[in-house]
Amino acid sequence: MDAATPEPIRATTLTPSDIRSIFFGIMLAMLLSALDQTIVATAMPTIGRELGDVEHLPWVVTSYLLASTAVTPLYGRFSDMHGRRVTLLIGITIFVVGSIACALAPNMLALILARGVQGLGGGGLIALAQTIVADMVAPRERGRYQVYFGAVFATASLAGPVLGGFFAQSLHWSVIFWINLPLGLLAFLLTNQRLKKLPLVERRHRLDVLGAMLLIGATTTFMLVLSWGGTHYAWRSAEILVLAAFSLVLWGAFLLRMKVAAEPLIPLQVFKDRVIASAILASAWAMATYIGLAIFVPIYFETVLGLSASQSGLSLIPLMIGIVIGSTVSGRLMARVEHYKRAPVAGVSLAILSIGTIALVSTLPFPLLLGLLFCASLGLGTVMPVSTVALQNAAPPGHLGTVTATMNFSRQLFGAVIVAVYGAIVLSGHGAGSGLTLETLAGGMAPEYVAGFRYVFVAATLGLAASLAFFLMMEERPLRDRPQD
Repeated sequence: MDAATPEPIRATTLTPSDIRSIFFGIMLAMLLSALDQTIVATAMPTIGRELGDVEHLPWVVTSYLLASTAVTPLYGRFSDMHGRRVTLLIGITIFVVGSIACALAPNMLALILARGVQGLGGGGLIALAQTIVADMVAPRERGRYQVYFGAVFATASLAGPVLGGFFAQSLHWSVIFWINLPLGLLAFLLTNQRLKKLPLVERRHRLDVLGAMLLIGATTTFMLVLSWGGTHYAWRSAEILVLAAFSLVLWGAFLLRMKVAAEPLIPLQVFKDRVIASAILASAWAMATYIGLAIFVPIYFETVLGLSASQSGLSLIPLMIGIVIGSTVSGRLMARVEHYKRAPVAGVSLAILSIGTIALVSTLPFPLLLGLLFCASLGLGTVMPVSTVALQNAAPPGHLGTVTATMNFSRQLFGAVIVAVYGAIVLSGHGAGSGLTLETLAGGMAPEYVAGFRYVFVAATLGLAASLAFFLMMEERPLRDRPQD
């Protein structure tokens, strides 16, 4: 049998108790990864003071993002070859080991390296959680489980900064990392035995090591360009141009490797499927735009409207609640309606109208502004359940982990690009060389930046329009009634 051809699936019937235990465990694993992207932010000033190094403080966040983004596709491929259980347990273990190293870090360099290790573990947890649900539940019922994933992200976005600030001020900043130990152990225990009952596609396997190295190198250099450009170095500086050229070469080499490898890390033929390609691109544009708005709306509140940091955080709640409600509605509709694509088409259209209004109208009453942001996030909430389930419904069982991980990888990569673009728009003419960054910009009211933020909302509207276009192109295939056929 060909190395890429899956053999018959071996499965053990999962009881409702098994499904509940596994689902709770993978939600904990997902929370670990999502929370660690937000909980550190408010504790960073305290960490910098105690470790005596403020200059390299941004790398505490950057190292985690670099590592977690780069390895996400590897987790998907590895789980397709070796099974979800062993892959998930490896991810949790690496993440917990990295957390211990972070908590014990004696200096900034050690903390940055430990955060990289954390990212190596956390990078696959979200995609693996979604893939495991796909193994357990039929596509027709899968949408309602995606609702809880949206709730996890909203919880992490709201609770992370609050918990980080509380731990750093009232206890010790290391508690931010120590808390991962009991959560990680519980996730491990809940999933270890029960995941043995998951369907297993037995196959001969060979990891494309060269392809993996090229992907990690291409992703890392590209993320560095986005992280350093316009802040540490001017966008047209030699450092950024050389790094961008190197990244481009590595991406080209990776694509070439995918065409010639016997068993490529990401099989390109799978992505010729219109449903898979359209779902990935529609989801990437929509969710990346949401990431950009979640980062820049608080800065807009503080910089242009003059709100305090706490007021800005509270004003972000409508943006977080809307996405949970939208995801709940579309996820539950998928099991009941034939034309499930209509929900995200209507939802993204609502988001376009809402963000477009903010972009076009120079002065809006604050309650109306919050209402428009709520409507935008309500519309965007419809995207994740439908795009994820539609993609998994179309994916061959032997590539389920790969395509799910690729969707998450695309969301993260597009998110990084959009954040960099929005930052460049706002800081246009004030970036590298002026000492101004997004962090310092948010420190006080500066109404002169209102024009820059208006262009950010224009860019967000265009990104949402791209998402809508790909949803319209996506074929609406009937949802299967079994987890894998």
